[in-house]
Amino acid sequence: MFFFFHRMRSSQVQSNNQDFPRFERSVLSEVLAEMLPDSVFFGPDSDFIESINSYWAMQEREIVPQCIVRPRNVQELATTITILKRDYDTRTQSGGTPMLFAVRSGGHSPMPGSANTHDGIVIDLRLLNEVIPSEDNLSVNFGTGARRSDVYKALDEKGLAVAGGRNSDVGVGGLTLGGNYEIVLANGTVTTASESTNAGLWRALKGGSNNFGVVTSFVARTFPSKTVWGGFLYMWGSKADQMVRAFYEYTQDNPGTYDEYAAGPLVCFTYVQKLGLSLIATYLVYTKPESWPTCFDGFRSIGRLWSTVKERSLTSATNEVASSSPPGLRYGSLFDLTQLFITTTVKNDLVTLKEAHAAYRRGVLAMRLVKGMVWTLILQPLLPVMVRKGQADSQGLAGRTESLVIILFTIVWERKTDDDLVQRTTRKVINDIDEFAATQGTADPYRYLNDCAIWQSPFDGYGAESKRFLQQISKVYDPDGLFQRACSGGFKLGMDGSD
Repeated sequence: MFFFFHRMRSSQVQSNNQDFPRFERSVLSEVLAEMLPDSVFFGPDSDFIESINSYWAMQEREIVPQCIVRPRNVQELATTITILKRDYDTRTQSGGTPMLFAVRSGGHSPMPGSANTHDGIVIDLRLLNEVIPSEDNLSVNFGTGARRSDVYKALDEKGLAVAGGRNSDVGVGGLTLGGNYEIVLANGTVTTASESTNAGLWRALKGGSNNFGVVTSFVARTFPSKTVWGGFLYMWGSKADQMVRAFYEYTQDNPGTYDEYAAGPLVCFTYVQKLGLSLIATYLVYTKPESWPTCFDGFRSIGRLWSTVKERSLTSATNEVASSSPPGLRYGSLFDLTQLFITTTVKNDLVTLKEAHAAYRRGVLAMRLVKGMVWTLILQPLLPVMVRKGQADSQGLAGRTESLVIILFTIVWERKTDDDLVQRTTRKVINDIDEFAATQGTADPYRYLNDCAIWQSPFDGYGAESKRFLQQISKVYDPDGLFQRACSGGFKLGMDGSD
């Protein structure tokens, strides 16, 4: 079943054989090419095409920039930012519109324009990809252009691991929140941010999106881990009630039973239109090589069709997730923008979770004739004990005392003629969940930024105090607003301090 489902998903991968338009070169792109002749590429050069075709989502591949800058080292990146800032100042001081640029590491976001920009400048950071474990094996330094697989593989060899994403194909730059940072600021200065140096910037970078500069590398703590136990449980959709209850019981905050070695669980309810089937996939990981730890007993007791859980390397466990979302697909469209992630957050309440699944099922009925649709509801726990274990950040979660559930929807379909139906249905499902949670007293304003749709406002969910803090830090390190006004993608804070 898993093999067939995965093959069906993979068969939808499209190739990008478009003819690249040739844009007139701007003064800015000519200056970049002159200053960095070995690191600037124009279409349709092979390096240019390779960079475009390396984006994960088809909608990002369809955007064609004027040129691509691929810095080979931090100094070349600093030179690039300095040139961009000079051009930005010239344009804005004369009342003109700044030329847009985008910054990419792994290029894994599905939101069009998040790491690419039409007829603008793209900074491709993939060559800044070194992974260097410390001599004492207590930490690891990795470049922002590395993928999670690069980091995990390097640490596997030393019997180490680091906290990070579950998908090995994702670039570290857009996902990493912890650790210390090296960053290039708007004025071209290279500096560091840690708990003791530029502490405000350090905190702001953990949740503040691309409003402050370009991070070049991270230093993160490691921990011993030779192998993990993990994989997927697969079952029919008829087990939904049992799975929702098992997830609810697991997510109840009970410090006496919380197991710090347990990751997840990630519970996915999927409707596959081509098969007319509803399936459930639950992803479990335990960071010690211990089969079926007691914390997962509630999931073990539910009958299943197939299971891939086993002792394996962390790289193997995260590669399995990556294989379930192959590159080159066209993902969820919202408001003329192709979009994969749509999210909300609720308190861990069984009635609310059942309603979320019911809303998902209503969406299935409304879109059952959408050709090629794969429509998934994902539940992820966010426990107070998890928040307390982390470093100080800017997401406004420190005061939460109740367990939360991050609800994520993903959708794939084939025909543009179905865009309007998918748009209306997807947003209605999210609104229905939010309205029900509000009436139940189980709503929560937090929205995980990397899962947000373009029309959502994650910084508002952080709370007024956290948002003001981020705006203040942005004004300190980027007073002229280069990264808010000229850097495309991400979510912006607003310059007047009142947004």
